[in-house]
Amino acid sequence: MSERERVTRRTRGLGRGLEALIPATPAEAAGSGLQEVEGARFAELPLDSVTPNPRQPRTVFDEEHMAELVHSIKEVGLLQPVVVRPVGDDRYELIMGERRWRASRLAGMSTIGAIVRETTDEDLLRDALLENLHRSQLNPLEEASAYQQLLDDFGCTQEELAQRIGRSRPQISNTLRLLRLTPAVQRRVAAGVLSAGHARALVTVANPEIQERLATRVVAEGLSVRALEEIVTLGPEDQPKRASRKAAPTVSAPRLADLAERLSERYDTRVKVDLGRSKGRITVEFATVDDLERIIALMDPRPPS
Repeated sequence: MSERERVTRRTRGLGRGLEALIPATPAEAAGSGLQEVEGARFAELPLDSVTPNPRQPRTVFDEEHMAELVHSIKEVGLLQPVVVRPVGDDRYELIMGERRWRASRLAGMSTIGAIVRETTDEDLLRDALLENLHRSQLNPLEEASAYQQLLDDFGCTQEELAQRIGRSRPQISNTLRLLRLTPAVQRRVAAGVLSAGHARALVTVANPEIQERLATRVVAEGLSVRALEEIVTLGPEDQPKRASRKAAPTVSAPRLADLAERLSERYDTRVKVDLGRSKGRITVEFATVDDLERIIALMDPRPPS
């Protein structure tokens, strides 16, 4: 990858979010298999061509939160495009995303990713975005960014989002948690170096330094999701001492980790598979009774008698 490509990728952000759901041209819509969104297109606009909405009800922007967003944009780029409307020749007015616009200026960006909207029917655009989200193949970070922007900009609840795109609310909630990963780990997820399973395990690690160190180990040692989960559960510092005190050895099967990962992906929760000397055990974790009912419905799709 050339230096220019690296700069472009950094400027536009690693997680495309809604950018991946809004075709820039009809030809791009046809080529990607996405539905062309009536009255909306994606564009990379000069930052100075965009002005704030004078009717913006929000006048106070938390300085600490703004500083965090500026740092994020400098590290990984803008993950969520703003939404604008044309107001003249090459001039645009913000509809949504003033914090992102302000932070991009503070971060020294010269352009900003934007959805240019030429319709006033907000529900129409939102429904089209939701349909394209269901059809587009996004990486986990891009999917999380798209979910978050729909929740923030269009007033969707997680439950509403789940119903409209045919996914479970826990799945959406778990995907959104990936945005808590450190910028360095996010870059690996966006590049496909870390899988969604690895990312879900790492997001439970609160210490950023340990999180990044574990991510480096995954890449360097080729750790499976199951192996990473065991390290996270035991604690990276305590793992050697605790492992040495294990009294009951278990039988190792090469396929167990892969099978556990497949089950975790299938049921969208953590699944452990253990094999002892004479028998095995599968442990499926759940958060709430509703989450348990969701998992059981996936295991046994027959309607209850």
